[in-house]
Amino acid sequence: MSSSLIASRDRFSQSHPEELRKFGEREWGCIRAGSAGPSLVLLPGTLGRADIFWQQIEALEHEARILALSYPAAGGISDWSDDIAAMVRKDNLQDATILGSSLGGYVAQETSASHPDLISALVAANTLPDASIVSNIPPYALDLETVEIEVLANGFLNGLRTWMTDGHPYCYLAELLVAEVEGRIPEKQLRNRLIALKEAPKLPRQTLTADSIYTVESDDDHLIPPPVRSALRDALKPAKAFNMGDASHFPYVTKPDMYIAMLREVLGLTKVDG
Repeated sequence: MSSSLIASRDRFSQSHPEELRKFGEREWGCIRAGSAGPSLVLLPGTLGRADIFWQQIEALEHEARILALSYPAAGGISDWSDDIAAMVRKDNLQDATILGSSLGGYVAQETSASHPDLISALVAANTLPDASIVSNIPPYALDLETVEIEVLANGFLNGLRTWMTDGHPYCYLAELLVAEVEGRIPEKQLRNRLIALKEAPKLPRQTLTADSIYTVESDDDHLIPPPVRSALRDALKPAKAFNMGDASHFPYVTKPDMYIAMLREVLGLTKVDG
């Protein structure tokens, strides 16, 4: 199943190649899809490029205007937020729903709070309400500017390889993510993603109304434990907290149909009973 998952992603990447956009020294990878409907911005976590959301993009590109992004090798959370706002404005994607997962969830919270004139809804997925809680946790406790990239990569790979056993529910996911660590995400980009979260500023207060804020979580998310999930809900007071059940830290890959249904609901593309 893993090889077919990677093959599916690779076919998508061939038909939806990233375009590059520069803001000073910051070079973003961007996938644009769709020409009509509500606008949606998708931000991956540390281990993902724009195409990590390929299944959601393929399902929604005929009903929504989508901008999916890969992070640059420079800048931090505030810089990225301003760059995203500039892309939303330039592409006429105002009133966008912004969904970010993990690292992307932190960036999405910063962007929606700092640019409420452009962002109309926030989906904070499998993420943190406060980045300071990671400062003493590996690999963030290391000197990320100087530690060898092999040390950082092995921190991810050692955990992922424990999933790559016959019968493990996420063996197919692990192979996909190992490829990201082993080169699909260049060294400078991977290192800078970690630095950006370690040095992330305290999030500003959200000004979106409660009915425009959503959270997403998984019961078995080993990176976002239950107290952090609860803290995120307490901080954002979402209109709805979507629970993906056992779906890992990457439910957009492990439960793509459920994730698509969630996005359709948030975007108003489906009528919800009750």
